[in-house]
Amino acid sequence: MAGADEAHLRRVSAGGQPLATLVPVTQTETLTPTQAPERERTDEGDHDRFAHYAKKDAIARAYVTGEVIVALCGKKWVPTRDPSRYPICPTCKELKEAGWTLR
Repeated sequence: MAGADEAHLRRVSAGGQPLATLVPVTQTETLTPTQAPERERTDEGDHDRFAHYAKKDAIARAYVTGEVIVALCGKKWVPTRDPSRYPICPTCKELKEAGWTLR
């Protein structure tokens, strides 16, 4: 392909404005697949139906950063919902009444 056809293949435009310039490929590059970083495993299931006790500063940080926090009962989760809409976790409530605290 020479002349006008070759120029057409190398420059793509719309309405007279250049969008991209195509460059012929001279060699191929082999890409190595990468694996996404593993996320910390969080608990799933019926525990999500409860509000849990956790440190206030950890909750505030988790709302901003999306990091996993640990409740008094040991559940690991990322808080995303309004806890006032859910009943308090019975295990958290029991541990708090027994005098347990978060460190």
